[in-house]
Amino acid sequence: MKFLKIFLSFIIIIGIVGIAVYYFAPKIIADQVMEQVTVELEDSGQLENIKQEIKNDPQLQAFIEEGKNIDSSQLPFQTKEEATRVLLKKFNIRELQEIQAKAKNGMTAEEKQALYNQIESTLSEDEMLALKAILYKELSK
Repeated sequence: MKFLKIFLSFIIIIGIVGIAVYYFAPKIIADQVMEQVTVELEDSGQLENIKQEIKNDPQLQAFIEEGKNIDSSQLPFQTKEEATRVLLKKFNIRELQEIQAKAKNGMTAEEKQALYNQIESTLSEDEMLALKAILYKELSK
């Protein structure tokens, strides 16, 4: 009987730990990825290069301008941290690393279009609008 109590207690504890990991791990990972990307972009000066590339690309400007007049209170997420969490749920880490590597090395128009199509097919319309709104806010700083 004592063995059964210990065994059930062990199973309950493992269940609680599993549920906690399921709920809190994506947040922790998203926060770490967001911090790493932000620091890397700021330290390397790539953030300014990205802003300049967006200014020079009319298609990207038009894409981001769509986020200018969006009421973000109706969208599924409002901050870049929340956006990171959603992207981590929708894409695996390997896919995000491949996208980052391509963006770092420069992308052709075809690669940009393929990336846009991939993101558009994965995210909902509301999620895309939320990304546009966040991009607009971040680039307007």
